[in-house]
Amino acid sequence: MENLDYGIIGNCRTAALVSKFGSIDWLCFPDFDSPSVFAKILDKERGGSFEIVTDRDYAVSQQYVPGTNILCTTFSNGKDIFEIMDFFPRYKTGDEAADYYLPPELYRYIRVIQGNPRFRVIYNPALDYARERVNHRIPDGYIRTGPESNPKDSVYLYSSLPLKSVLESEELVPAKEEFFLLSYNQKLIDIDIRRVHLEYSRTKVYWLNWINRSKKFRDYSAQVERSMLILKLMSYQPTGAVLAAVTTSIPETLGEVRNWDYRFCWLRDASMSIETLLSIGHKGAAKRFISFIKSILRKKSDAFQIMYGIRGERMLTEEILTHLTGYEGSAPVRIGNAAYHQKQNDSLGYLMDVIYKYYLYFPGTLDEIEDIWEVVKNIVRSVYDEWRNPDQGIWEIRNSSSHYVFSKVMCWVALDRAVRIAQLLGKESYAKTWQQEASLIKKDVHDNGWKEEIGSFSQTYSNLELDSSLLLMEEYGFIDAMDPRFLSSVKAIKEGLMHEGLMYRYKNKDDFGLPSSAFTICTFWLIRALYVTGEKEEARALFDRLLSYSNHLGLFSEDLDFKTKRQLGNFPQAYSHLALINTVELLARENITSRFIRP
Repeated sequence: MENLDYGIIGNCRTAALVSKFGSIDWLCFPDFDSPSVFAKILDKERGGSFEIVTDRDYAVSQQYVPGTNILCTTFSNGKDIFEIMDFFPRYKTGDEAADYYLPPELYRYIRVIQGNPRFRVIYNPALDYARERVNHRIPDGYIRTGPESNPKDSVYLYSSLPLKSVLESEELVPAKEEFFLLSYNQKLIDIDIRRVHLEYSRTKVYWLNWINRSKKFRDYSAQVERSMLILKLMSYQPTGAVLAAVTTSIPETLGEVRNWDYRFCWLRDASMSIETLLSIGHKGAAKRFISFIKSILRKKSDAFQIMYGIRGERMLTEEILTHLTGYEGSAPVRIGNAAYHQKQNDSLGYLMDVIYKYYLYFPGTLDEIEDIWEVVKNIVRSVYDEWRNPDQGIWEIRNSSSHYVFSKVMCWVALDRAVRIAQLLGKESYAKTWQQEASLIKKDVHDNGWKEEIGSFSQTYSNLELDSSLLLMEEYGFIDAMDPRFLSSVKAIKEGLMHEGLMYRYKNKDDFGLPSSAFTICTFWLIRALYVTGEKEEARALFDRLLSYSNHLGLFSEDLDFKTKRQLGNFPQAYSHLALINTVELLARENITSRFIRP
């Protein structure tokens, strides 16, 4: 079985996964959530790929160009060496916030380092999730690949190498420099190696400047830098939305059916991602997300969903692609996500927490402040209406609702932050009224969520199960770290949910059976809980061990296999990388040098 040994490249519009052997096995054009062009990761035979194939005597290594999202794959047989630099162009084109160049196109820049290397290319686009048979044509200077049913939906491959030889997978002997450019659009300018140099240099400088404006850490700097770059890459520039992951249907457990499409914007995940970017010095990303929230609330009476399309779409209809076998044979493959109509009351707490930071750090003009104040009141009304009701919780239980303790806690967070916002704006009457309701929620949680029988807060009011999400009660200010009930809960949750050095979300049966993989972020949550309750050495040791389970490029997916520690679930996962950054901020707080260098 293969691990998720992939690198990701992208430009805040779309992204691709490149295997450790240099094969592009996942790409959607023109946007993150568009139908796939390559989907070998979901079906090795039908999915389609863009591969560089060498003789077996070549060793292959891979690393990012430091400080960037440009991926370098090196092929060497000792005598002959070449490298491929994979990237999507991204750079500023003007002074306005929206002045970015981020076309739906992927460059593969080939440089011969030594000798006379040889390789073949497998260029096999499988458009629209491999639902279409395709035709290749070679007009003047490019390969046009389009579906038989609708040739207008074509993609274009430009190259300095012989196009017919590329299509027929003949052996190629590259000169000093060569290139491929795969574009969703036909190019209106000449593409030659000088243009490739220009796009590479502009993109490299953009990422270097971006990471240079980020907070610096003495410890774990490489891991934080990579996680920052991943979070940035997964934000959708046109709207400010943030994706949970760039893939669909990578299974939480091999051979089971917990396979979901994560190419959408969950309020929970996005709020956490933006809060993390804000903490490391990137206010612009947080401001764009606030604009996204404003855009999805077109009128005051609009209800909140737990998730949206990356352009604010509300309908995310789920469909099963029966013609694809799935990752490692784990069907079904899903596009769309039926969870969009679920009720998850915890989402409003994360969102209000980010809005509170908006008011603290970069409030806009008077009309903008008033717009967001209406959003705040709308969220508060939603909390008033819903907090006493059951929901489907942070883990999106599909076929049942319960009174989840963590959902109640996050409803308290929503009101607590609303109170602070009201106080900032001088709206004391609102603050007083909302504080009274927040106190009712806190009392309700202590009365109904604490269970002496297990020495912990429980997953729901009606059961005695443990849940890793309860480790966040302290982080959001609901309870003090040294409160006896929190100390006892941390101990109980660790003893009950830790297995093979990793954490379950929960262990009780849900609508798909018993969970069998570790949810990566839950182990990060335990590390924080141990640290703030005084177990600092244990926390650091657990953190170091968890970092060793990343893939060869330092990337994390959603889940880990308890026994083998292989990556599982959609990839890369924003949740996991934001938790890594937050944990380093906690563990290395005294070592932050935090330099903000303006370009």
